[in-house]
Amino acid sequence: MLVILGIIIVFGMIIAGYLMEHGHLSVLFQPAELLIIFGSALGAFIISNPKKIIMLTIRDTLGLFSAKDITKDSYIELLLLLNEIFYKVKREGFLAIEQDIDNPKESDVFSKYEKIKSDHHTVDFICDNFRTIISTNMTPYELESLMEVDIEAQHHDHMASSESITRVADALPGLGIVAAVLGVVLTMGKISEPPEVLGHSIGAALVGTFLGILGCYGLMGPIGTNLEHKAKSRGNFLNVIKAAIVSMCGGAAPQAAVESARRAIPIDDRPGFNELAEEISKWKAKQ
Repeated sequence: MLVILGIIIVFGMIIAGYLMEHGHLSVLFQPAELLIIFGSALGAFIISNPKKIIMLTIRDTLGLFSAKDITKDSYIELLLLLNEIFYKVKREGFLAIEQDIDNPKESDVFSKYEKIKSDHHTVDFICDNFRTIISTNMTPYELESLMEVDIEAQHHDHMASSESITRVADALPGLGIVAAVLGVVLTMGKISEPPEVLGHSIGAALVGTFLGILGCYGLMGPIGTNLEHKAKSRGNFLNVIKAAIVSMCGGAAPQAAVESARRAIPIDDRPGFNELAEEISKWKAKQ
């Protein structure tokens, strides 16, 4: 929703300022310039990226208009899920959660936490690491290194969309100049026409430069930055899981392992110690 609001503000303020100076919107509507700039940008995007990255970029860009951000509530739900898993392991051993991690969609544990359950990347990360703990004799240090490799691989995929969009944004001003130069070439062919015709033609050419710069700094660049923030936010979320599991494997009690995870949460989204303790107390009361 904020992305849509931002786009409306960018274009709304530019159009409002233009109209305040008695400009005519019809002058800015140049279909040929739009076709040259954004059509060639699309072609360059396809040339520079393999099919996998193209599909990821389309998916992630469309997701900006519908996906929910990771918030404090998301972190609290994650900590409660990890807390429940850790207590189950402490009471009954690791084999007690084997069915939960093998089939999280049918798990009584995961089903209590809808936000986490609906995020298959997070669920897969949690389940894969518990499968590793159950089936191997990895030390906490080795497990931590393995999770860091996994997080880095996922971060690379999430950053691919941002990098692709940013490269397109960087190309737009240049493509705007290309459109403007073509407009000037066409204008030179009309050199014998009256000044009114030449003025209109030159204005249309300059619109190409305007559209290229606007597309870069007012639309594609901000979208690329937003995707970068989301990729970093996803990395932070997985790091919280890593901190909890490594602490638990190192012999920490469930509450201590969850506290390790809480400390890994960025400050703005981190629930307070008492806030989390209250949520855990509510969970214990339901058991």
